[in-house]
Amino acid sequence: MSFTPVLASEWLKIRTLRSLYGSLVALVAVAAGFAGLAGTSDTADPDFDPLFTVFLGVGPAQIAAIAFGAMAVSSEFQGGGLRQALTAVPRRGRWFAAKATAVAVPALVVGLVTGSLSLLVGRAALGEAADGLTAAEQLRGVAGCGIYLMLMALLATGLAALLRSGVATLSILVPFVLVVSFVIGDAAGGATDFLPDRAGQVALHETWDGALGPWTGLTVTALWAAVALGAGAWSVHRRDA
Repeated sequence: MSFTPVLASEWLKIRTLRSLYGSLVALVAVAAGFAGLAGTSDTADPDFDPLFTVFLGVGPAQIAAIAFGAMAVSSEFQGGGLRQALTAVPRRGRWFAAKATAVAVPALVVGLVTGSLSLLVGRAALGEAADGLTAAEQLRGVAGCGIYLMLMALLATGLAALLRSGVATLSILVPFVLVVSFVIGDAAGGATDFLPDRAGQVALHETWDGALGPWTGLTVTALWAAVALGAGAWSVHRRDA
């Protein structure tokens, strides 16, 4: 079976799982909700970053992107779904590539919609405080938001394929992005700038410090996702369905 019908079947699976729709809706709602709170920010703070304030909701919203990627794969390990999928598509690498693509495309599209909506809502909430943002910075923020959320979904996709469990994947990644980066990260020094979430979110800042810029930061996040997908592909290829 060629790649196109395999991709179509994986896309059909995602369309029929309501929980996956719910995670994408939650992603948009959370990000837009936090953007609406941008007007409460202290714009007189010397460290005030209007672009990151607009996209502040991406932090909590990424949990929904992670859940989307994890659940899209973990559903295959319930009720013999993976065994049936591999019976239809014996080439396991092709099946996993189709699964990852079926996760990446909607995650990117929803991420771009989320970025656009966050920008509109956040700019309205900030008022004159957002007037200094250039068109290039705003475009970078929207594009970075979409790419970043897609990469986090793919990171979860690879890890879920490796662990064969959505619960285990969420138990690792959710504390990782909420605790390690935000609690331990600032105290641990510059090494944590290379964690997947901290690196990728540089693209959401107007200005930044450290070794990574917006696109190099997203590249680091992409490398994390690639390693996770590689490990997931290895697990799918080597282990019994």
